[in-house]
Amino acid sequence: MEVRITVNAINYTIDVDQETSLLYVIRNHLNLTGTKNGCSQGHCGACTVVLNGKAVKSCLLKPKKYNNAQITTIEGIQHGLMLHPIQEAFILKNAVQCGFCTPGFIMELFALFLKEPKADKQQIEKTLEGHLCRCTGYLPILEAALLAQRLIQGK
Repeated sequence: MEVRITVNAINYTIDVDQETSLLYVIRNHLNLTGTKNGCSQGHCGACTVVLNGKAVKSCLLKPKKYNNAQITTIEGIQHGLMLHPIQEAFILKNAVQCGFCTPGFIMELFALFLKEPKADKQQIEKTLEGHLCRCTGYLPILEAALLAQRLIQGK
């Protein structure tokens, strides 16, 4: 099956079979390894990308769902050497230890703040519920999310 996708503003046409996940395409066809494979079942959030403006678990998506889609991965949110404010906030709040889960958290927040720039703390917490972190703990991640929101708003 031939799929057309736009990833980080670059157009691709790729031949895949009907069971090839978007995660596999991103990592193995496009060599964008920031998106991680944690559980392959959509439970951990490590594979989160933004598809047509919405955060999705890329390990679960088959070609019919991502054909002709606009996709943003962790590699696509910074501008040159300038980190995105969410990435900056994760560093400033020490919300990264091993870093395996970090791209998924960041992409989930990226999609949330695109849709709801003034999301309240409860909305942010609810948004992050579908992500697992085994080393940092969730308080620094929540603090980073709140700081990121302020940085994005210029406060």
